[in-house]
Amino acid sequence: MPELPEVEALTGFLGDHLTEHEIVRVLPVAISVLKTYEPPVTALEGRSVMAVRRYGKFLDLDAGGLHMVVHLARAGWLHWRDRLPDGPARHPATTPHRRAARDLALMRPGKGPLALRVALETGEGFDLTEQGTQKRLAVYVVRDPAEVPGVARLGPDPLDVGFDEARLAALLAGERRQIKGALRDQSLIAGIGNAYSDEILHAARMSPYKLAARLGADEVHGLYEAMRGTLGDAVERARGVAAGRLKAEKKSGLRVHGRAGEPCPVCGDTVREVSFSDSSLQYCPTCQTDGKILADRRMSRLLK
Repeated sequence: MPELPEVEALTGFLGDHLTEHEIVRVLPVAISVLKTYEPPVTALEGRSVMAVRRYGKFLDLDAGGLHMVVHLARAGWLHWRDRLPDGPARHPATTPHRRAARDLALMRPGKGPLALRVALETGEGFDLTEQGTQKRLAVYVVRDPAEVPGVARLGPDPLDVGFDEARLAALLAGERRQIKGALRDQSLIAGIGNAYSDEILHAARMSPYKLAARLGADEVHGLYEAMRGTLGDAVERARGVAAGRLKAEKKSGLRVHGRAGEPCPVCGDTVREVSFSDSSLQYCPTCQTDGKILADRRMSRLLK
């Protein structure tokens, strides 16, 4: 799943490639991708992109009074095309008949992961795709990003200038859940997902099961420094990276997430994993849990 650093990089990339260019075609291929119907997605056509912004893990394409807000969810991605298939969306050689035939072919169900295509007057554009059967990729067309429920309930951005250690302490003070879950709650802190919560907790040398409300002042300080450092470093690594290479860049910078069975780069202990019904976390026992191996929840249920 793209998280704050990758979405921040996509924001910069799209800002460079979309700003002041006209949207000439928006083609939804998967019906499930559209979460709003008024204004219609076709209302974006003929408008120029004024700016591209990020809200947590949401992308916002400001088209002068209308906003196309995108959430890539777990399996969604954005693919930039220097030249869309069959040339520019309004190329003189592309007759209405040929264009209609192409669009019908794209809209046939089960023909691939393509969910939505956006074309510019230059012939460039991007595709939104989603792998798998769980269709969570979401596109909203609104007059104000705050109309999107997920944007409206976002907590503060951890990289904002005003997000200081005292703010983090205040947010965690009333949390009676484990710190791993608290970090992933978008209404508490925006932009952190499964991967970077693992990385932040590893950098802070903190168990993912530690209760958020029980953190002492020193622990909050360590967590704050780990959060700012981990996310800031990831943003810098991703800055200027083309959209197609961001996934590989993210993976290359991860120390524990997705690396179960490999040695911890800090202490050399084996990175361990705890699996849940639809996700997993990775951690280092020596660095984070005083050597204790956390029980795998799925295996624990099987053994009962």
